[in-house]
Amino acid sequence: MTEQFPRSRKGAPPVVVQVWGDAALFTRPELKVERVTYPVMTPSAAVGVLEAIYWKPEFTWRVVAIEVLNEIKQFTQRRNETTDLASLADAASGTRRIDTVAHRVQRNATCLRDVAYRIHAHVDLRAHSTKPEAAYRDQFRRRVTRGSCFSQPYLGVREFTGFFGDPDDRPALRRSEDLGIMLHTIHHAADTTPLSFSWFTARLDNGVLHVPTQGITTGEVG
Repeated sequence: MTEQFPRSRKGAPPVVVQVWGDAALFTRPELKVERVTYPVMTPSAAVGVLEAIYWKPEFTWRVVAIEVLNEIKQFTQRRNETTDLASLADAASGTRRIDTVAHRVQRNATCLRDVAYRIHAHVDLRAHSTKPEAAYRDQFRRRVTRGSCFSQPYLGVREFTGFFGDPDDRPALRRSEDLGIMLHTIHHAADTTPLSFSWFTARLDNGVLHVPTQGITTGEVG
C-alpha cells in the first residue's frame, strides 16, 4: 500500500493511519464567512490528527499522501456563532465577559458526511533529536494499534470528532478532479513574528491526494 509513495530521507516507507468520522469541515480559505469545505481532507488537518495521536518536540510530521476511501457527500448546517471574541490575554485573565446574545450571528456551513481517509506521513527529525526516526515511527504505530492519543482527533473543526485505527486494504475512491489552491502548512514562528502560510495546487488522482514536500508562500501564488 505504501510502496507507491515517497520514502523518507532514510529510505523508510511512510507510516499509515486510517481516520474516519460522521462529518468533517475542511474550510476553503476564500470561503470562511459562510464556510465551504474542500471535498477532501487537507494536509494541515491531517497533521492535526497525527499530532493528536503522537507528537514530540524532537520531530515534525510531513504528510506525503491522503487516500479518500468513502464517496464524497455533502450537507449544509446552520449554527449560531458570536462575533465577540476574547483575546488570548483576556481569556487567560478571566476578567472579560463575552456577550454572545448581543453579538450572535447565524452562518451556514457546507460540510462532508461519512468520511474516511488513510493518511501517509513521514517523521522529519529536528536538529536536537536524540533518537532515530524508526523509534518515533514504532511508537506511533503502537499508539494507533492501542487507540492511544494525547487528545481526541477532530476533522477540521472540533465539533466533528475523528476516530482512528490501523489501515485496512479497502481501495481508494476511483475519482479524479482538480481541487484548486490548498493550504499546505501553517508556519509557527518561535518569536512574535506573525504566522505565515504555504500553499500548493491540489489534485485528487484516482482517490489519492499527493502532497509535495514543500508548499509556496502566499506572495508566490498566482
